Amino acid sequence: MVVLVDTVSSTQVRPRHPEKVNRPDALSPPKPDWIRVRAPNTRGYADTRKIVKENGLVTVCEEAGCPNIGECWDKKHATFMIMGDTCTRACAFCNVKTGMPGALDAAEPEHVAEATFKLGLAHIVVTSVDRDDLADGGAEHFAQTIRAIRARCPTTTIEILTPDFLRKEGALEIVAAAKPDVFNHNLETVPSRYLTVRPGARYFHSIRLLQRVKEIDPTIFTKSGIMVGLGEERHEVLQVMDDLRSAEVDFLTIGQYLQPTRKHHAVMRYVTPDEFAGYEKVAYTKGFLMVSASPLTRSSHHAGEDFAKLQAARAARLR
Repeated sequence: MVVLVDTVSSTQVRPRHPEKVNRPDALSPPKPDWIRVRAPNTRGYADTRKIVKENGLVTVCEEAGCPNIGECWDKKHATFMIMGDTCTRACAFCNVKTGMPGALDAAEPEHVAEATFKLGLAHIVVTSVDRDDLADGGAEHFAQTIRAIRARCPTTTIEILTPDFLRKEGALEIVAAAKPDVFNHNLETVPSRYLTVRPGARYFHSIRLLQRVKEIDPTIFTKSGIMVGLGEERHEVLQVMDDLRSAEVDFLTIGQYLQPTRKHHAVMRYVTPDEFAGYEKVAYTKGFLMVSASPLTRSSHHAGEDFAKLQAARAARLR
């Protein structure tokens, strides 16, 4: 495991995570047998990568080092990350590059829409870096991207995974007005771990953000996710479930945290598949329409299939 260095965007070698370079190494236990993925080397993977690069797009699949990239890209499923590849925050768990981002690309919404068309996606997931430097946190850019996809691919359902728009008055309303099919915002961890894991965010602000989406438009599905293995206790995970249900969140994802480099937060524990199954069972009893809980669960993994299940679950509940 090494510290990643960005050698592309500048002739001068610079750390990908300058705020983490001087931290002592954080050692994680060896990965257990149940966390294994195949190397991405299929034809479908190569085709998806070509379309992404031809349209000059960034994907969270690559930037965050998602373990499921081989499986998803083989099926031509990619999660586009808009507003650049550099985040204004420095969360302890995240592998996305940190620093001061560049200007927004006005053509990006159209490029995302075109890539969606070329990939033939029935369901698209769009996320972004945090853009605390922008007055609206990038809300209008999100809205423009949603509208561009709707115009180019009118039958494609759209899922967005947004930042928290902390201290950006009116930003959420701009995004919700564009009417995504699914509004996802991840809590990432339990409240007691925020100062260590997600210091730039506020837990109850994120809960309120998700609740506000439902107040604006009850037809929009809401979704959130957390990682486990960061030092949380079981009762804290169950409390997060209750808080999300109080905000009427429909879909919960729970996955294992995996350390990107030794400069990131260590894995405190690998949660067993049986424990994940237990979390899933409890979450359903609390009223979620959909739950995905497993070591390799990620926010956008199987998103299209899960969206169909989400629609069916809502229809069944309304009968």
